[in-house]
Order: sequence, then C-alpha cells, then structure tokens
Amino acid sequence: MANSLLIKNGTLITIDPQHRVFRQDLLIRDGRIASIGKSGQLAETIIDATDCAVLPGFVQTHLHLCQTIFRGAADDLSLIDWLKERVWPLEAAHSRESIRASARLAVGELIKGGTTCGLTMETVRHTEEVFRVVEESGFRATIGKCMMDKGDDVPEALHEETNQSLRDSIALLREWHGAANGRIRYCFAPRFAVSCSRELLSEVARLAREYGVMVHTHASENLDECRMVEHDTGLTNILYLDSVGLSGRHVALAHCVHVNQEEIELLGRTDTNVVHCPSSNLKLGSGIAPVAKMLDEGLSVSLGADGAACNNRLDMFTEMRTAALLQKVTHGPETLPAERVLRMATIDGARAMGLADEIGSLEVGKAADIAIVRLGELHSTPTRNDFSSAIVYSAVATDVQTVIVAGRVLMENRELRNFDEAVVIGNANNEYALLAERAGLIEGS
Repeated sequence: MANSLLIKNGTLITIDPQHRVFRQDLLIRDGRIASIGKSGQLAETIIDATDCAVLPGFVQTHLHLCQTIFRGAADDLSLIDWLKERVWPLEAAHSRESIRASARLAVGELIKGGTTCGLTMETVRHTEEVFRVVEESGFRATIGKCMMDKGDDVPEALHEETNQSLRDSIALLREWHGAANGRIRYCFAPRFAVSCSRELLSEVARLAREYGVMVHTHASENLDECRMVEHDTGLTNILYLDSVGLSGRHVALAHCVHVNQEEIELLGRTDTNVVHCPSSNLKLGSGIAPVAKMLDEGLSVSLGADGAACNNRLDMFTEMRTAALLQKVTHGPETLPAERVLRMATIDGARAMGLADEIGSLEVGKAADIAIVRLGELHSTPTRNDFSSAIVYSAVATDVQTVIVAGRVLMENRELRNFDEAVVIGNANNEYALLAERAGLIEGS
C-alpha cells in the first residue's frame, strides 16, 4: 500500500452530517483520509477522478459469500422450499475448495460494484476459508459461522450439537476477530429461530455481550417462517428473539418484512438494526418490508443484497434503486428520496456494524474506504448537479472505476488488483459442477 494517495478533480459525495457535495481533492495517508480540499502536497500515487463521483464505499449489511457459487441454482422457489430443496443440500455438500471459490467470486463481484465492507453469514462448516479469502483480498468484513442445532429437515452435515456449535464459533472469534489491523471482525450468526434452539439463541445473546461482538440473523422474512415461530414459541418472531436476549444495538436482523406495530416499536426501543434486502424479498415472493414506516419511527435500516442464491447478484446499485421504488409505489413518490437511500447504503450500514466512526463517509481521520464512480455516460447524462440522484437512479455497477479499502487500491480502471478474474470464474464453474454432483442435484432441473 502506498503511504500517500491523492484523488484529484473528482466530485466528492461526502455523506457527512451536512451531506456536502463539492469538487475537491482528497488526500490519503497511511490508510486514512488526511485532508479534503485543493492539495498542493505531493503523493506517491495520483488518481485522476475527472467526470467521476468520489464517495464512501458501500456497506452491505446482509450477505452470504458461501452461496455465490449457487447462483441460478435455486430460482423460482419460496423461502422454505428454497432452503430445503436447494440451499441446504448445496451448503451441506460444500468443501473447503468450493467455499473458497464461492467467497472469491463474491468478493470480486462486491469490489467491482463499489462495496467495500460487508456483514456476512456463512454456512456451518469451513468458515475459516472465507476469513482467509477476505484477508487476502483486502475487503473489509464482519463474518459469522452459521449456527443450526434444530430442525427435522436439516441435512446431517448442517445439523449441529448446541455446545459444539458454540465452541466452534468461539474458536473462530478468538482467531479472527480484529485480524488484518481490525479490517476483519467476527459475529455470531444463528441462522433463524426455526433452525436454532432457545438454548442456543440465549447463549449466543450472552456470549455476544461478553465478547462485545455483533449478532447477525434472519427474522420475519416469510409468512410461513413467522407462523412456524409463533406455533413453536407462542410469540411473534421479533418478540421471541427479544425474549431470548437477541435485540439491541449490536444485533442485525435481516429482512423484517412481516412485522406488526408492537414489533416495530420494540425494534425502535431497543435500537435493533434492520437490514432491508429488497431484491431478495421480491424474488422469493416474501413481500415488501415497511421501510418507510420504520424510518419514520427512527429505526436503524441499512441495505444488503443477501446471497446470489436468492438475488443472483450482489449489486448495491440495484438494491438502492429497488428500495426507493418499492417504497414510492407503496407510499407515494416523495418517499425515500435518493439522498436518504444513499445514506442507507453507506453511513447507516457502517452505523449498523458499529463502524460509523471508522467508515461510511468521507471525513478527515476516517479509514479511506472509497469508490470512484464514472458519471457522464449515456445512461447517466445529465446529472443536473444532483449527484445522489445520479448514483441511486442512473448509475450501474460497471460505472465503478476504482475501489480503495484502508488506503489500498483493490481495483483500478475496472481491473482487480488481488484476484485474477478469469481464474476466479474458472474455479467457480469447476467447483460448482463438483458441488452439484456431491449434492445430488441434476443441472437444469
């Protein structure tokens, strides 16, 4: 990593408290933003950002890197069938090699789309391979091993004994939390209430507070899931999770599509983070989360693509645009304007991950996690000086030119620095063919 890097001639979308947008230079020194403004200082590396927006890298708060290799293998199914018929059998058949190939495919795609940080839930086994891929890639991530100790239909390879699941998670936490100068962190990741015992969830709640780490789980994504939880526990999903201690500033609940007023008030009162995954919710037919209502009531809501098995791409531009359009068609065109959505994709995601003092905006002293996005293409002209609108409604992932994490250039002029893209694609195709055979899936079925 160069000790100093100067980004010149770009339009900075700072996402600072004033949401300042102006044409200025940005100087990076030793991985952090050293100054913003016209710089007469020399730098070891200079990047010309003429005709580009310079903004904080996107922060995705719900991902599954291990599922990227399942892309297109689980289409057109509802959530529970999607899990039982496709995703769980494929996860159960994962090897170290296929997990590694999937994680590289995911991280490459995320970087090329301007995402610099992710909160990700992996599968039950081989999560250490995801940590290794993230470490070598330069990406920033909080990663959790999936935890599952309940369910008659869970494949044997995914069904854990409660104490062993906890021991395995703690071992990964001790090895990886804070690795790569803090770029990599650990979280507890119980899959969802349907596949986790009360004992497991309660102990996760206790351990997360003891170790000071996040909890990342799914909640109220699908009506069938909600009915199953209420049948088993006598409580609605969010109330049940709160009853076992899984609420609070350190908890991220993916989806929250089907939540009632009492649950929304509880989420707000406990400052629990909601992660909106609009494309995934649409493709699985799960429904439309009441995001506008949540935001009006002061809830923390950020964005994630979910996994490629239920979205097919990990593209924050798609998620921003879709999130805005869904709320507009439900509540009116003034709802969820571009600037608000862009904050959800950056500083709100950082805040949900406990990283708002470190990333999510362009401010002096913060880590230099930056995406440079070319505007002025046919599909983004004219910008009319509304750069938030241009990013949310017009730009696409292929407009991202350069991506920087902690001052290290991970992609320049659309070329990944740390991965050979052709090799990543070839390995993913080869490993998926072997994986599908192990899982007993017939291609094309």
